[in-house]
Amino acid sequence: MQLQNPTFSKMRFPLILLSLFLVLCACQDNSKLNSDAEAIDIELEVERFDLEFAKANAGDLPELKSNYPKLFPDQIPDSLWVAKMQSDLQQEINTEVKESFPDFKEEAERIEHFFKYVKYYYPDFEIPTVFTLAEEVNYRQKLVLTEDALLISLDNYLGKNHKFYKGLAQYIAFQQDKDFLISDLAEAFAKQKMSRKRSRTFLSDMVHHSKVLYLKDLLMPFESDAAKIYYSEDQMRWAEENETQIWSFFVERNLIYSTDNRLEDRFINLGPYSKFYLELDNESSPRIGQYIGWQIVKAYMEKYPNTNINELLELEADVIFKKSKYKP
Repeated sequence: MQLQNPTFSKMRFPLILLSLFLVLCACQDNSKLNSDAEAIDIELEVERFDLEFAKANAGDLPELKSNYPKLFPDQIPDSLWVAKMQSDLQQEINTEVKESFPDFKEEAERIEHFFKYVKYYYPDFEIPTVFTLAEEVNYRQKLVLTEDALLISLDNYLGKNHKFYKGLAQYIAFQQDKDFLISDLAEAFAKQKMSRKRSRTFLSDMVHHSKVLYLKDLLMPFESDAAKIYYSEDQMRWAEENETQIWSFFVERNLIYSTDNRLEDRFINLGPYSKFYLELDNESSPRIGQYIGWQIVKAYMEKYPNTNINELLELEADVIFKKSKYKP
């Protein structure tokens, strides 16, 4: 198996060709947008709870609880909230979050853009109120989407090099960036729509995650493909350039219908790279099984473009694969 080295040669374009290239890219990006979805009017309500909590003291707690009842569970005593207000760590978190997000205008516009597409594909969806929080860096729960609220922990979007993330593995810290906010939101929404039922095959795992990615294609066409799958641009390029060889690797080793649960950790789950057990592993893009599954679903939808998104989400992986006639 010969995969491409991720070091890419630099090319120099004459100015006129570069300008033409940029225009074509812009046209291609715009072609992904849905004019009907773009025209939907959304009224997004954003509550900067993080700022309110940061300036509050113990005497303000009753008013805070009255204004934000959803954010104060009954089982947590007031003494813990007061201790949190007064802790040096919380005050440092408040300062860092406020510095990175002095306002939330740009992020609110992106969230609003996302909900336009959700409304288009799911007309009955009710737009939740957005509450911004400053918590204690729980990367496993960066945001929570409920029927009427979207809770966003801004401490998880300070940028991969922020001092708060020094103790995290680099591949985890990479995702602690506002560039992935909409992808996180789309992921949370998609998981509400996905069936948990699936078979034990590697193919089923690939397609399950790729359905989420395809739903992201529909709901966040204004974001890059790299953001959808949590890749850098180099990782995205490596996956695209090596798609044929990766697929051959899976086929030649009879992995497609394998029920070996170790394949999930090798090619699906969060990690620094994919594990082919070859010398090039640490140069490979992570979660490459998700990427390949994404291409299978795209191939299916190209052949059956009238498939409703809800029908797609319910289709068995084997049906999607066989009908897609996927061949990179």
